[in-house]
Amino acid sequence: MTLDSSPNQVTSLELSNGSEAATGAGVDESSDCPVSAVRTLLEAHRGERQIILLQDFPDPDALSSAWAYKLIAATYTIECDIFYGGTLSHQENIALVKLTGLPARRWILANNDGPNLDHYQGVVLVDNQGTTSQLYHPVRKAGVPLVLVIDHHAPQDNLDAECIDLRPHIRATATMLTQYLQQGLLRLDRSNTKHTKCATALMHGLRADTNQLMNAAADDFLAAAYLSQFYDGQLLNAILQASRSKRVMDVIERSLRNRKVQNNVSIAGVGYLRYEDRDAIPQAADFLVTEENIHTAVVYGIVHDEDEEREVVIGSLRTSKITLDPDEFIKEAFGQDGAGRFFGGGRSRAGGFEIPVGFLSGFYENSEYNRLKWEVFDMQIKQKLWRLVNPEEGIITTD
Repeated sequence: MTLDSSPNQVTSLELSNGSEAATGAGVDESSDCPVSAVRTLLEAHRGERQIILLQDFPDPDALSSAWAYKLIAATYTIECDIFYGGTLSHQENIALVKLTGLPARRWILANNDGPNLDHYQGVVLVDNQGTTSQLYHPVRKAGVPLVLVIDHHAPQDNLDAECIDLRPHIRATATMLTQYLQQGLLRLDRSNTKHTKCATALMHGLRADTNQLMNAAADDFLAAAYLSQFYDGQLLNAILQASRSKRVMDVIERSLRNRKVQNNVSIAGVGYLRYEDRDAIPQAADFLVTEENIHTAVVYGIVHDEDEEREVVIGSLRTSKITLDPDEFIKEAFGQDGAGRFFGGGRSRAGGFEIPVGFLSGFYENSEYNRLKWEVFDMQIKQKLWRLVNPEEGIITTD
């Protein structure tokens, strides 16, 4: 079953066995069409067990959406387990999981203590397309079929899923899952504490990915209106009041000190970061974009994972410029790997990238070596970004 939608219409909907469920350009996207596809899938997989994979560093949108899918699947007697391969480092993400009891677990591949993959009949990707999850390829290699992808990002890779609900015009995956609820895949009950906490998580995810609804579209406002009947305002406020750690503040200070500005774009490299501090990078980008006369900020650093002895260049982009497409910008800047997968992508007003350091991975006692390695990566990333920012290059313009 595949579902492909454009910003204005659902263009195709087919069952995996080749029979046609609905066709046609011109199907109103506000109809039940995407939900019907997911409903059919759930009916076909009754009684099975599925593994839900999130991006390595899941945000509130991913966490809440995965939980909502897990609750929906349970009504079809489908048992789901939620996993991510990285860590939770953003203070609000930690608070979200702790205060709501959100059932997402970390799976460290290097420890060989993951779940028994023989127990799963399908894998579900939520708020990602496998390119930002180190767990995806081991799960697929174990023979677990990809049954469903639910995402609001632009296409990142060719997926052989049984069903794909990919809607880049939607501002948050939480909006899509809320539409599933609205259209009857699960009836929320205000007296059910688990439902109330999940609705609160969805509201948080929706607000986070729409800049507190400042960038929300009609679908997002309708979803928020629906969730307002069920969510716990005091619980959401407690999640939002989580304070920044000193390490996050240090990274923000480093980004301020190292930023270079050209044509109203601020670019900052923050050097080496510990794996658990990765979420300081998007927070620094959120901060830099608020500077006067700045419409776009990019912050990046080399994140060192001691558990797996690997390093990854991780970066975040934030923009207030309506005519700048983060997905196009990042894909144009950094391109693809040897397998044709893009190193990054984006959505409205935000984007990110992850580039493996590869052979040069490893943090050594020799501080001079580490300094030289950082300078090489820092210069290379700046060159790729500046050639797009500087209009004299003529490669891409934001006006």
